[in-house]
Amino acid sequence: MRHHPLPILILLSTVLCAAAPASAAGTVDVTKAGVVGDGATLNTAALQQAIDACSAQGGGTLTFPTGRYLTGTIQLKDNVTLNLDADAVLLGSPNAADYRNVDPFTDGSGNTMGYALIVADGAKHVGVIGAGTVDGQGRLVRAGQTPFKIRPFLMRWLRCTDVTVKDVHLTNPGAWTLNFFQTHGATVEHVTIRTRTTGLANNDGIDLDSCENVHVKDCDIDSGDDALCVKATSPLPSRDITASGCILSTKCNAIKFGTESLGDFENVSVTGCQLRNVGMSGIALNSVDGAHLQHVTIADITMDGVAVPISIRLGSRLKVFRAGDTPKPTGVIRDVTIRNVQAKGVRLIGFLVNGVPGHPVENITFENVSIVVPGGGTAADAEVKLQEKESAYPEYSMFGKVMPASGLYLRHVRGATFTNVHASVLKPDERPALALVDVEGLNPPDFSLKATAAPPPADAVK
Repeated sequence: MRHHPLPILILLSTVLCAAAPASAAGTVDVTKAGVVGDGATLNTAALQQAIDACSAQGGGTLTFPTGRYLTGTIQLKDNVTLNLDADAVLLGSPNAADYRNVDPFTDGSGNTMGYALIVADGAKHVGVIGAGTVDGQGRLVRAGQTPFKIRPFLMRWLRCTDVTVKDVHLTNPGAWTLNFFQTHGATVEHVTIRTRTTGLANNDGIDLDSCENVHVKDCDIDSGDDALCVKATSPLPSRDITASGCILSTKCNAIKFGTESLGDFENVSVTGCQLRNVGMSGIALNSVDGAHLQHVTIADITMDGVAVPISIRLGSRLKVFRAGDTPKPTGVIRDVTIRNVQAKGVRLIGFLVNGVPGHPVENITFENVSIVVPGGGTAADAEVKLQEKESAYPEYSMFGKVMPASGLYLRHVRGATFTNVHASVLKPDERPALALVDVEGLNPPDFSLKATAAPPPADAVK
């Protein structure tokens, strides 16, 4: 790999950006500012100088024409947007030494995280747009490390205001793909994420962490880890968030709240999404580190191929993720509405709702929900007692592979309403459709379970 010297042409970016900040007239072709798109020249310093100069003169747009632009960590500054043409690829360096960790933290599994290819910290009016690609080359970054400790996110937006990520194709991160932390005001629209086949762990699609006023629209995500994840690794809340019109596929959870849940979750809605080929839960709502998760609506969701369509967990892990943060007592999950959901291809059970002793899930509403569950359970399965596992990492799989009910399992719940909720079972099942443990305030459930003929094998269809 050869390193390109810093050219005098960098000064051109200052002149052009000064002409008309954040407008078409303030657009700079990065190749005119000394950045080389040959896939081999390391452009980190040249790109950073162009970003800094443009921001210092009031801002503008740095455009990337056709080419492959190799770089380590670059940090966006106020009023600077990167615009990738359709055949432009921003390539992550395979050398771990080329990445910086602006704000280290510990994730829910205890790993040190925070390195990133593109990062912004406290920046205003920034973004990445265009039909091009950001490719982190995560497998090459891993190949140069034993063990794999420096795992760069593709994009990381820290404490920013007014962020736009639009139209770009994101692939091959070292860890999470698109991460927002304590950011106020962001739009993620028409973004395609492909991380499922990289063979790497922790490659979530979109992570919204202690953020406010964020809107995710019409994104297409196929990820190796959770696809759309709302979390809070800090005491600040995640609130006033919407996601709509997305296609989600993943080896793990499609829609997940609370892998880390120190801060609260309030006024969050996910609507109009298609979930396909999901390895774990379709909808997973968790508070295990003290969060108050409330006023959450999930609506108009279709699922095809999922282990558990709906999993809700209030637990008592009670972790913190940054030095100086104080552990909180067990939180609450209340005032959750899940409506207009259709799920088929279910592999385990329809609903799995668990609080812990003394801390029930409260006031949940299920409306217009139709699920097709596998059935096949035995009388012995019906006698299985699920362990509490109050402090475990939150996943449906923590409770094992055998459920004591075929359709719904509720434990430690105060107030649950079922309206037009139906389950169809594919195979005869000796378990009850609905299992209740320490449940109070169950409105007369409008819930039914019926047998349905299993579809014929694909090779039998003429």
